[in-house]
Amino acid sequence: MRETDATKAFPLRDPADAIERPWWRDAVVYQVYVRSFADANGDGIGDLAGVRACLPYLAALGVDALWFNPWYPSPLADAGYDIADYRSIDPAFGTLWEAEQLIEEARALGIRTIVDIVPNHVSNEHPWFREALAAPAGSPARERFWFRPGTGEEHELPPNGWQSIFGGPAWTRVGDGEWYLHLFAPEQPDLNWQHPEVWAEHEDILRFWFDRGVAGVRIDSAGLLVKDPGLPEERPDAAPGEHPFTDRDELHEIYRRWRTIADGYEDPRMLVGEVWLPDVDRFVRYLRPDELHTAFNFDFLACPWEPGPMRTSIESALAAHAPVDAPATWVLSNHDVTRPVTRYGRADTGFSFETKRAGTPTDLLRGTRRRLHCLRWRCPARCTSTRAKSSDCRKWRTSPPTAARIRCGTVQEAWIPAAMAAGSRSRGRARSRPTASARTRRCFSGSTSPATGRRSRSRRRPTPRPRCSASTARGCTSAARRHGASAPSCAGSITATT
Repeated sequence: MRETDATKAFPLRDPADAIERPWWRDAVVYQVYVRSFADANGDGIGDLAGVRACLPYLAALGVDALWFNPWYPSPLADAGYDIADYRSIDPAFGTLWEAEQLIEEARALGIRTIVDIVPNHVSNEHPWFREALAAPAGSPARERFWFRPGTGEEHELPPNGWQSIFGGPAWTRVGDGEWYLHLFAPEQPDLNWQHPEVWAEHEDILRFWFDRGVAGVRIDSAGLLVKDPGLPEERPDAAPGEHPFTDRDELHEIYRRWRTIADGYEDPRMLVGEVWLPDVDRFVRYLRPDELHTAFNFDFLACPWEPGPMRTSIESALAAHAPVDAPATWVLSNHDVTRPVTRYGRADTGFSFETKRAGTPTDLLRGTRRRLHCLRWRCPARCTSTRAKSSDCRKWRTSPPTAARIRCGTVQEAWIPAAMAAGSRSRGRARSRPTASARTRRCFSGSTSPATGRRSRSRRRPTPRPRCSASTARGCTSAARRHGASAPSCAGSITATT
């Protein structure tokens, strides 16, 4: 293995230490939105066959795990987060057999698989909800959800004033006059986690995918599952754990049960939560040894490109995670937020959903330089050298704000390719260097010269490589190609933990 400046400053880990440490504490996780990743059959939609064909490329990047956004059947009211069937694959992507083959083939290359679980709600086309709509008010089928009579003289008003996270009332009225709760879109009815069938169903879903070799699950909206059965109004002065539908104390018993299931496998499975909480003390409660293994660090995601806030975020995260011995995650972006190339090129380099606006002016070259700088101190050490091999990824790294020794791990980072300023649900294109052309709707073979930025020719593969999805595919990054991988035009993201 070639010695680089990074390896001189921070030596490689002891192999024995790597064996003893659980994989999820020391992994680089790449997010895949299948629909826009790689299209193998040419229908303009990414598919599992396309992902399988790109597995050698992902392995060459040094990826340790793939996190798949929901790949289940869905009417797509919320980009797949409205799930109609948890035990199947969207036919546009392939079949369950193909998913099992992907999991097996990725594992043979040293890549584990993480799937998305959305326990707060289902699709309005889920069999349970269809049964509930067909049943009369007060029926057992409706008890799995939050059906309630309205208020007002004619019950014409919602049961309370809760607002949807997507805007507007969190209640929708059905034909017989009752209302049902949806904290997101009306097509995403919330489940009632006081119902024993809801508990049993999700525990069975976990086992279904764990039995097929999935190494872990990412839990969507992990802090919203439990609601106060009295459905009280929100209060700005509510004490911790007393909000009617966010971060309620009853949540922790759910995740203790899930942790028991995950730990019951010979190769224990991993649980990572999407937990948006400003209270650090409440946040780390989810990471106690008998609950989730780790959670996304959104405080760092929102940090502006300034040393003070970044230092504070990093130091506070490390201090908060230390008592529960959980790895901190360093999150630059995911499918819900502005890509780092775009954000770091703007005058305001922080992030909040309130200020998220399309069309905000940005300097993409500046954003690219800053994002690559983050990769160099957070991601594999090979990112510090254009000639380093992909096998050089498992090295010590340092963060500039604290100069503290940290490891690669499970963090949500920027979408890959690095030159992309736009994701699967956004638009725009960035270049990682002025001389690298952005090409769309096809994969690349060959590499880019660090000196000239030009692609070199390479031997044609015996079988055609899948084309990237025409719907949202973007150009590949010269940065990825410089690190020795033939980069497909695809959308994905990387994560890392300390």
